Amino acid sequence: MSFFKKLKEKITKQTDTVTEKFKEGLTKTRDNFSSKVNELVARYRKVDEEFFEELEEILIQADVGFDTVMQLIDELKMEVKRKNIQDSKDIQSVISEKLVEIYREADETSTEINIQENALTVILFVGVNGVGKTTTIGKLAHKYKSEGKTVLLAAGDTFRAGAIEQLEVWGDRVGVEVIKQAAGSDPAAVMFDAVHSAKARNADILLCDTAGRLQNKVNLMKELEKVKKVIEREVPGAPHEVLLVLDATTGQNALIQAKTFKEATNVSGIVLSKLDGTAKGGIVLAIRNELKIPVKLVGLGEKMDDLQEFDAEKYVYGLFSELIDQEEA
Repeated sequence: MSFFKKLKEKITKQTDTVTEKFKEGLTKTRDNFSSKVNELVARYRKVDEEFFEELEEILIQADVGFDTVMQLIDELKMEVKRKNIQDSKDIQSVISEKLVEIYREADETSTEINIQENALTVILFVGVNGVGKTTTIGKLAHKYKSEGKTVLLAAGDTFRAGAIEQLEVWGDRVGVEVIKQAAGSDPAAVMFDAVHSAKARNADILLCDTAGRLQNKVNLMKELEKVKKVIEREVPGAPHEVLLVLDATTGQNALIQAKTFKEATNVSGIVLSKLDGTAKGGIVLAIRNELKIPVKLVGLGEKMDDLQEFDAEKYVYGLFSELIDQEEA
């Protein structure tokens, strides 16, 4: 049985709604990436060096990342030789299989959000301004509240004009309280108040917003470190996640931001926002493979429930759904 058929069988046993969200959210990337792979396969009947050179270019254009592309091409060449693949049509399933393998080199459970059982979970969000941090926090608050959890938000972005008010709008929208101080306050003081408020209310989850002034990199990183120390002191073992929010539409720039934040903070996972808005969704693989940081959440649309936990198989299905459905037929 081909990888496509195995993947289709596994996907159909899982939640159809989530699978469809990945399929719809990756439409732009699929139209860009899969259509080019299809055209390549149609033009080359045999898998030769020229075929691989063009495939390499397609992958780079999809923002898979140079290092990841080189690794993928090398592995594909070995697989083609091992399986004695001659017909170019037979390589499409192998490409998708290798994409999943690249993502899953690390522990599969690392893609799950580290939620504490019967204790307060503190999640710290970092990232530059404009990437969708506040929207991500609001959508995640909605998700956890829908699951019956008590959620609080901490307005730690105290310097950007309108940041506190923006978080309050989301708080009102999803029905959760926002712990805040006046604009210009010390973010660490806000976190201190937020943690104590969460404890007093027996909250399950505290979602913490932070500043994103990367132009003042040194000051920003010192501020984030101070915020983390306050949280650690008040809740041993916290923050339980440090999630870096990246805008998928910025492509390789998102990878540069990830490297910068990884150097300065202990980032435990990536939230890739606006994945539905880009034709270069290969950035998921570049981040995972080159930085060894798992993508934990992806934004697949504007709706409240369009923020989804990342799933490597659903991601690949979203990229190749038409080919997979054709093979099944």
